[in-house]
Amino acid sequence: MNKEALSRAAAEARGLAIDAVHACSSGHLGLPLGCADLGAVLFGEGLRFNPAAPKWLNRDRFILSAGHGSMFIYSWLHLAGFKVSGQDVADFRKLHSITPGHPEFDETEGVEATTGPLGQGVGNAVGYALSGKRAAARYNTAEHTIFDHHVVALAGDGCLQEGVAQEAIAFAGHNQLDNLILIYDSNDVTLDAMADKTQGWDSEAYFKSLSWNAVTIDGHDMDAFLTAFTKAKAGSGKPTVIIAKTEIGRGIPQVAGTAGAHGEGGANFSEEARKGLGLPEKTFFVSDETKAYFAQQAEAQADAFNGWQAIYDSWAAANPELSNELEDSVAKVVPSDLSDQIPAFGDDYADATRGSGGVVINAVAKAMPSVITGSADLFGSTKNHLKEEGDFSAANPTGRNIWFGIREHGMGAICNGVAYDGLFRISGATFCVFADYLRPSIRLAGLAKLPVTYILTHDSVGVGEDGPTHQPVETVSGLRVIPNLDVIRPGDQEEVAGAYICAMERLDGPTALIFSRQKVVSLNDLASVETRRDGVAKGAYILKKEEGDLECIILATGSEVGHAIEAAKEIGAGARVVSAPCLERFDRQSADYQAEVLPASCIKRVAIEAGVSGLWYKYVGLEGKVVGIDRFGISAPGNVVMDELGINAAGIVKALS
Repeated sequence: MNKEALSRAAAEARGLAIDAVHACSSGHLGLPLGCADLGAVLFGEGLRFNPAAPKWLNRDRFILSAGHGSMFIYSWLHLAGFKVSGQDVADFRKLHSITPGHPEFDETEGVEATTGPLGQGVGNAVGYALSGKRAAARYNTAEHTIFDHHVVALAGDGCLQEGVAQEAIAFAGHNQLDNLILIYDSNDVTLDAMADKTQGWDSEAYFKSLSWNAVTIDGHDMDAFLTAFTKAKAGSGKPTVIIAKTEIGRGIPQVAGTAGAHGEGGANFSEEARKGLGLPEKTFFVSDETKAYFAQQAEAQADAFNGWQAIYDSWAAANPELSNELEDSVAKVVPSDLSDQIPAFGDDYADATRGSGGVVINAVAKAMPSVITGSADLFGSTKNHLKEEGDFSAANPTGRNIWFGIREHGMGAICNGVAYDGLFRISGATFCVFADYLRPSIRLAGLAKLPVTYILTHDSVGVGEDGPTHQPVETVSGLRVIPNLDVIRPGDQEEVAGAYICAMERLDGPTALIFSRQKVVSLNDLASVETRRDGVAKGAYILKKEEGDLECIILATGSEVGHAIEAAKEIGAGARVVSAPCLERFDRQSADYQAEVLPASCIKRVAIEAGVSGLWYKYVGLEGKVVGIDRFGISAPGNVVMDELGINAAGIVKALS
């Protein structure tokens, strides 16, 4: 290790952070300064990456979980030769820059995850590690190793205090993800105060109790860190945490080691700090020596990449089927005949949409080897277990069923990590009412445009005797207001098939599939298989056309479609029934199509859904009516609750009278 070069680089990285935060009077200096010595070792010696091939399949993945310290990663990406220029660093937090306040996936080359909400990056790293373990088990052969990378995350006290991180940490230890290295920036400070104000744990004992290796080092001792990091990379059957004792804000004596170093306050002392670091007056300074050092390292990294590429080419020639599978997975290829590979359901099929969902996901998994799925200790209820595909574990990393345990929040962040890695198509399942436990992860999936699928069952007061704690009324509409999330609530088994096809074909954002616990009516006698599956893709479609002059339109979704059909029969020939499984998709259709389904000339409209009514007025208009539930549910059999709350055909007829 060239300690002189790395020490110089650490000082200059501190200078870049000070200059960037000072320039915009905004940002967080504590971590970039306190962890600069760690960054020098990571990007100068420890990590495997190639700036010329930033998406190299066998690169080490680095996730800055403590995303508020974004100038840490921007500085080191710049120094290491990624496409983050000096001007990009100077444009920190400016409009349309690639160096935003918190790192954003696919905005900045070398950023592996959108981080900022504390703890999420830890869960993302666990997802990356899960993906890496499964990829190695699936694609490596006795003759060729194409996956042996590591996943490295940098987190602080704020990340580790969040429950999402602790859920993910427990999962990683239980599944022996020894390709995961967590660096804990233990500086004894949180934002408001010294850390002892809110915590007093034995961090080594905590991690060891969850089947992790744990070692504590001086975070400013480069030799000690490289030794610990190298040992962690050697593997031992357990993930490793390196607890690095650092001084927050090191380099600015006026705030170093205090809560005042967390934010931008230290930038007020920038001139004195630069002198103390031995930097010239020129801002955003990087020495020729540092540039030369990292240029030399980039050449070595390129040589390693070229060596791996030769191994990959040999592997691909020897294993064409595996190679085609991997290439399709990375490219997120969806079979053009996916619908044909999902058999149509018979006329006598009668089940809840969670049941038909289980049938469909198994068909999808056979057509797409990249599909894996998990559940928060609810496979028996959410019905998404893949038959004969095995369960993921340390002993069986090729298993396609992920047992997350009762950890919805962690499940969401882990699913995002798998999606960030881009090797597999993952879904996670729980009861609909518990979606709020993973809502922050769903929101980030929408922001980062991740193709994650959420399987949310037991979708309404139809849950019945479990009562209002388990009966979602606001949840589905609450999900619909998350930008870039498609929420699909299918009305029968063929709409379920269409929903899964939509989820697989959508590559620029997540999809939530909302399934019932109670049985739903089959719509086979009203529309063809193709009409219903294609109708889901359009978001809403005419399920039952009026048989005379159009007098009224009934919009329905999910299990309430059956009530709409019954009401239309009672109303007569002028009633049109529109099935609307996905409002977001319908909103993306052309104005002509929307007008075809919901002509402006017909203002007599009613929508029915066993949930809050507010969002439906966009579709029925202020003169329309909504049959919904703007209160909590009731503990009673599901059909009794529905009738008690007016979610039935009679409720529709009454609203239209």
